[in-house]
Amino acid sequence: MKHLKTPLGDEVLILKAGEMVTLSGTVYTARDEAHLKIMEDGFPFDSKGAVIYHCGPVISENRIVVAGPTTSARMNRLTGFMLDAGIRGIIGKGGMSAEVRDQLRGRAVYFAFTGGCANLAAARMKLAGVFYPELGMAEAVWVIELDKLPLTVAMDAHGGDLFAVVEEHAHAVFKDMYSTQKNRR
Repeated sequence: MKHLKTPLGDEVLILKAGEMVTLSGTVYTARDEAHLKIMEDGFPFDSKGAVIYHCGPVISENRIVVAGPTTSARMNRLTGFMLDAGIRGIIGKGGMSAEVRDQLRGRAVYFAFTGGCANLAAARMKLAGVFYPELGMAEAVWVIELDKLPLTVAMDAHGGDLFAVVEEHAHAVFKDMYSTQKNRR
């Protein structure tokens, strides 16, 4: 298992879809509203080599209570400008579009973190700050220090995409099931 530390550089270019990694260092949460605010006002942090975590954590008494991933596909149309600004990694759940897969080529990766494991994530995190608190807890950009968060490379910088592989396999299975049923009639 590879251990990565932010800010990320060219080491992401050798990662392959399906690899397990751990990630340490600073990450920034960002959901829909944060993406729009950053698009409008610019990055409040250095985007070069940064990692975005699609997450709306629960914060209480200046600590992270839970911090599970949110569905990344909601940010499909808002991802290109972030990659253009030097973002090297995105963490989320559920995968992203073929368009984002193409935008990742040669520059960044998408890491999957399992939904439902918000407590595990929080146990590997320390709150370090916040940008745009006026957006509310879920939409603010939280600055988080990670300590070896386990992740899966789900979309790599070469076009590899675990979600597309699973989808293709599922289509083949259902096609075979349909053909078998049709032939029995």
